[in-house]
Amino acid sequence: MKKKLCAALLAAALAALTGCGGSGEGNTADAEGDKADAGEITVYTALEDEQVTDYLAKFNETYPDIKVNVVRESTGIITAKLIAEKDNPQADVVWGTAASSMMVLDDMDALQPYEPEGCDRILAQFKSDKEVPTWVGIDAWETAFVVNTAELEKLGMTADEITSYEDLLDPRLKGHIVMSNPNSSGTGFLTVSAVLQLKGKDTEEGWNYLDQLHENVAQYVHSGSKPAKMAASGECAVGISFGYAGLSQKEKGAPVEVVFPEEGSGWDLEANALMAKDEINPAAYTFLDWAISDDAMDLYRENYPIVTVENTGEYEGYEGNPLDQLIENDFSWAAKNREDILNQWMEKYDGKSEAES
Repeated sequence: MKKKLCAALLAAALAALTGCGGSGEGNTADAEGDKADAGEITVYTALEDEQVTDYLAKFNETYPDIKVNVVRESTGIITAKLIAEKDNPQADVVWGTAASSMMVLDDMDALQPYEPEGCDRILAQFKSDKEVPTWVGIDAWETAFVVNTAELEKLGMTADEITSYEDLLDPRLKGHIVMSNPNSSGTGFLTVSAVLQLKGKDTEEGWNYLDQLHENVAQYVHSGSKPAKMAASGECAVGISFGYAGLSQKEKGAPVEVVFPEEGSGWDLEANALMAKDEINPAAYTFLDWAISDDAMDLYRENYPIVTVENTGEYEGYEGNPLDQLIENDFSWAAKNREDILNQWMEKYDGKSEAES
């Protein structure tokens, strides 16, 4: 049955996430003189390509003299890159990357505390609970199944027959499901984490389910949105992806329906952070201020039903309050067990992963 979460329950779920940071020490920008309206910064992001283009166009309207060099990869790749570079960080800013990844970096003291201008508007459960935040969330995204109605018809199925995780085990779907690899995709990880939590966390039931699902999976890909795009193009019947990715394909006219599993969706936050460096680029502060501004939130709200300011808005394609779809996510458990989960998943299922480009 779908998890019915009120705002208080969402806050409680996120409290575990926000309580797992590092020391919270470091320099902060306290004066306008520490910021700059011109310069060049390097930003690492896991936002979708089209989102980056749209968002930066708006940023450049306000700050035409700040050049933003973007490194865009999936969540897992960005996280691994940031960890590998932590002693010699190349990024100035992390933008729109999973808060669960921010927790890992925070525990390594790789993030520089900074409270962006307007941070008081961000609900407490959506940002680091340090006196000076080490990361600030911007929006949330969740597991969804993107089903191609034409491809399902060839298999003797309809979209109405897929409402839950259990329905993905239907033998007619053997070889017709594409899913994200959790080692490279934040969407993949939040989905695997959700399954393990829904099935009893540290029991074998979750892995038993994933074993059965693996029989029906044709391929694991390295992007959270790619399964939705493959379902839209008819390359698979079902893409295990996230809500926005599926709804955007449907809006473009693809013969797909977007199904939110009745047991509830795994989810994560997209968050921003300042990388800890010997010398902080002043334009990085300016970018982080803009990245939680009203202008930025209006852009995020076009793609996500849940943003981190009080007015989350509504989004076509969701029935009722989108918060109701989210599972009670134990972020602390997920962060603590992340490495073991990823290693076990690789050992069991990596044989069906697409080749890395």
